[in-house]
Amino acid sequence: MIHRRRVLTAVAGGVTAALAGCLGDDDAPAEIHDETLTVTTTTSTYDTGLLDEVNAAFEDRYGVTVRAVAQGTGAALETGRRGDSDVVMVHARSLEDEFLREGYGINRRDLMFNDFVVVGPDDDPTGVDRMESVTDAFRAIAESESVFVSRGDDSGTHVKELAIWDAADADPEGEWYREAGSGMGEVLNQANRTPGYTLADRGTYVSQRSELDEVSIRVEGPIEGGSALLANPYGVVAVNPGVHETVNYDLAMSYIGFLTSREGREIIEEYAIDGEQLFFPEAVSEEPNFRQYVPENWTTEE
Repeated sequence: MIHRRRVLTAVAGGVTAALAGCLGDDDAPAEIHDETLTVTTTTSTYDTGLLDEVNAAFEDRYGVTVRAVAQGTGAALETGRRGDSDVVMVHARSLEDEFLREGYGINRRDLMFNDFVVVGPDDDPTGVDRMESVTDAFRAIAESESVFVSRGDDSGTHVKELAIWDAADADPEGEWYREAGSGMGEVLNQANRTPGYTLADRGTYVSQRSELDEVSIRVEGPIEGGSALLANPYGVVAVNPGVHETVNYDLAMSYIGFLTSREGREIIEEYAIDGEQLFFPEAVSEEPNFRQYVPENWTTEE
C-alpha cells in the first residue's frame, strides 16, 4: 500500500496542471510541445477507432505525440503500476478502485459509457434471443453447454462476464467454455467462426459488424432498453508521480482535461460508425459526481 502522504503530495503538485486542462478556454493556444504521452487503454477504444480521433485532436492542439498501448483493463492498469504509462483509460470500476486505493492512480474522472451485449449464432440454439435478463441468458447457455468464447484476459469485459456468471449462479466450466486470452475483436471473430456466444462491448461489435456473418446481438444492454447489469462505464486515471517520478504528470492531466472538456465531449459524442453512436460522454454534467475521484465506498477513515 502506497503511503497516503505521497498521494496527497502528488495531487497538490498537479493542481495547476489539472486546472489548466479542465478549466481553460477550448480555443486557447497550446503551451506544451515536443513531448510524448503514453496512454494504456482497453482494446475497445482502440479497435473502434475512437482513440485515433481523440488523440489526433489532442496532438494537434498541444503539439505533442500520444503513444497508445491497447491492452485489457487488467494489463493496462498493471502497466500503470510499473510506471510505464502516464495515464490509463479503462472500464472496470472494481479494478480502477484497487488501483486508486493502492496509491498508483490519482485524479480519476468519469469519461463516457456504452454497454455490453450478448452476441450469438443467428440460429440461436440456446433460445436466448431478446431475453430481458442477461443472467437468465447466461444460465441457459451454461445448462445447454452451448459454445461460449470468453476474453479470459482480466480485461474489463472479462471482469463483467465473470460477474454475470456469478449473478446467474452458473459455473463456466467444460469444453463448451473457451478462454481465448485475446482482445475483443479476435474474440468476436472466434465466436463468428464457431459459431458461438460471447459478451462484447457494443462499440467493438458495431465496428466489426460488417465482417460477422454468423453471429449478431441476442441480448441487448441498457442503451437499447436491456439489462442494467450490462452497463459499461469508462474512466480515465493519471498515474501517481509520487510513486513514479518519471511519469509525465502535467501532460497526463492536460490529456484528462482535454478528454473531459467541451471539445472532448463533442469528439466522443459525434464519433459514429454507419451512423450509430458508439460512446456517450458523461464528464460534462450539470450535477457532477464528486465520488468519481475516489474509490467507491471511500471514507476519510481509510
